[in-house]
Amino acid sequence: MRRRNWQIAATVTGVVLTIALLRGCVATSYSIPSSGMENSLYRGERILVNKWSYGLRLPFMRLWGYHRWADNPVRKDDILVFNNPANLSRTTADRREVFIGRCLGVPGDTLLVDSLFAVIPSEKNAPDQKFLYMYPRQKEKQLDSLLAILSIRSNPLLGQDTAKSVRSFSRYEYYLLEQALGNGNWIQPAHPADSAQALKPLIIPGKGKAVRVYPWNMALLRNTLVLHEKKRAEIKNDTLYIEGQPAQYCCFTKDYYWVGADNPTNLSDSRLFGLVPKDHIIGKAAVIWFSKEQGTGLFSGYRRERMWKKVR
Repeated sequence: MRRRNWQIAATVTGVVLTIALLRGCVATSYSIPSSGMENSLYRGERILVNKWSYGLRLPFMRLWGYHRWADNPVRKDDILVFNNPANLSRTTADRREVFIGRCLGVPGDTLLVDSLFAVIPSEKNAPDQKFLYMYPRQKEKQLDSLLAILSIRSNPLLGQDTAKSVRSFSRYEYYLLEQALGNGNWIQPAHPADSAQALKPLIIPGKGKAVRVYPWNMALLRNTLVLHEKKRAEIKNDTLYIEGQPAQYCCFTKDYYWVGADNPTNLSDSRLFGLVPKDHIIGKAAVIWFSKEQGTGLFSGYRRERMWKKVR
């Protein structure tokens, strides 16, 4: 009997250690907490995160710091799972809460951003990424009918004034609406092309690269230097001082990434917490293994067509 008990204990211990090893070094499960990644990922879905996509970030960073085995580059449009880069209450990155977002910029990229650091869409944006569109307020019922006819997932009204209403659609959804309305299309992008004069070029910093300091990117660079480069930096009289010296350029020791939400109404992205250093990246969202509509019963609401679907 004693020998059998030892065998059971050894088996249970082996299973627990195997699961812990798989979660720590191969893949882990993550639940989508909000609507920020619609239409790519829906709230409540569970995904597997591949920890080897960009090289394995060794666990227990508090003990031996940041190390990554088999380092691989992060690619634009990848959906990243990473630790909150702006959390000051945790000293080590792997102890911070987990976020998810799409990589919009890699080191060396130049992005066009508006005054709120929203990236202006280009033709290379992912088809499921959402953008803001305006339409006449009196067309509200007509739009709802059109969405039902085209089988486009209904989305809430995001804003309204006396003349215009605002909703978000993906490029593909807008394409369907555009084709249905033809030459009389009354749905227009909220960021028209003729607003380009107000846009600024945002250069994504990379290891060993210098970035020019401008008044509009000064606060972003200062925060990055303080949070992730551990340098003394401050802004005085519209001038950035690094280690007490005025600076026209900033140099960085890490690679950084600009991360955005597919749904522009969700602000839990780089517009809020700034640049994401590579040592905060856990891995790449790989597969949806569970999908169920919110608020449905035990035996209903399952999206079987999305289960075990590759994340894009």
